[in-house]
This record gives sequence, C-alpha cells and structure tokens, in this order.
Amino acid sequence: MTLDELMNDDLRQYIIQATSQEPPLLANLRHETQTQTPFGRMLSGPVEGKLLQFLIKLSRAKTCLEVGTFTGYAALQIASALPVDGRLITCESRAHHAQIAQKYFDLSPHGHKIQLLIGDATRTLPRLDQQFDFIFIDADKINYPTYYDLLLPKLSSGGLMVIDNALWGGEVVNPVAKDSLAIHTLNQKARHDSTVECVMLSVRDGILLIRKL
Repeated sequence: MTLDELMNDDLRQYIIQATSQEPPLLANLRHETQTQTPFGRMLSGPVEGKLLQFLIKLSRAKTCLEVGTFTGYAALQIASALPVDGRLITCESRAHHAQIAQKYFDLSPHGHKIQLLIGDATRTLPRLDQQFDFIFIDADKINYPTYYDLLLPKLSSGGLMVIDNALWGGEVVNPVAKDSLAIHTLNQKARHDSTVECVMLSVRDGILLIRKL
C-alpha cells in the first residue's frame, strides 16, 4: 500500500484539486490506462506529474531521459515543461504500453520532443552516448541499483535524477522481497554517494530527488 493510498479520499482529492488542473489529453490518457490495462495504479498522476514539471522548469533542463514510459503520462508532463528545442528520450519494454504512449505523443503538441525507445533498458541505456540534465526512473524495481550506476555518469553536473516508488509502500523500512531490497539498496547508495546530494519526499509512493554535484 502506497502512502497515497493511506490517505482518506477527501484529503487525496483536496491535494489534487489544489494542484493546477490536468490537461484534457492527459485526463483521457489516464482514463484509457485505467480502463484498458490492469496497471492503472502505476500512473504518475496529476500531482507527481506537476512536480516533475516544476523541477524541469526550475532547473531549466533541456535534455531529459525517462526509464519506464508505461503509457506515456509522465513523459507528456515532462515534454510539456521543456522548451521548444528540448528533448526527452523515454524507454519502455512492453510493446502494448508503448503503443498507447505513442498514440498520445502523436496527439500532443509536445510529442515532437519525445523519442520512444522500445526494449530492455539495461541494454538500451549503455548505448546512449550523451549527457542529460534530468533523469526520471520509474521502471522495474529490481534493476534500480543498475539504472543508478548506468545513468549517474550520464547526468550533467547540477542535473537532477528523480526516483519514483522510493518508499515502495513502506517495505523499504524492513526490506525482504527482492523489489524492496533493490529500492533500499538504491536509496542507501545515493545517500552515501559523495558525488550527489539527495532528499526523500513522501509524495505518493515516495520520490527520491538526487542532484549531481
């Protein structure tokens, strides 16, 4: 159970309603994801999506990377915060989810900023030969430490890395399962890495913000 799910419905709705309104295209995508896939709860949602936008705008990021596109909700939030010449590369392993994402990218005025790569990210990421100002990781949890090791060298100095599901329903406190152990390992790896500074946020299922020094 996520921290978001521990809130009562009234408080959860209050938080959403106190956040800038979700664009119609994203509302449609959220509805389709929740009705056409069994993984609707995996969506970043309007509050976390708006937080990603704030971080990109405040940091003035232009080159972004996302690991774990799912149906494209967060990718569209990120792309809409980028300048006209900004670029987002997003990686997804499941073809069905990528198909939904690409449909909505094509409908968005910001879709031209997005490059969707389909395949196993552990194989895709080493082939990316560039630096990124902003990296968002929301993919298979077992590989979180691997993604960190692969991508920290590709993060620009002063750049931000955002890790979703960093609290994993509270299981990271006493991790037993493989996923919770992997997330806990990543959290501790960042905490003790002298090349970064980090802060844990209790937004939805936990967000770890990492800034490269």
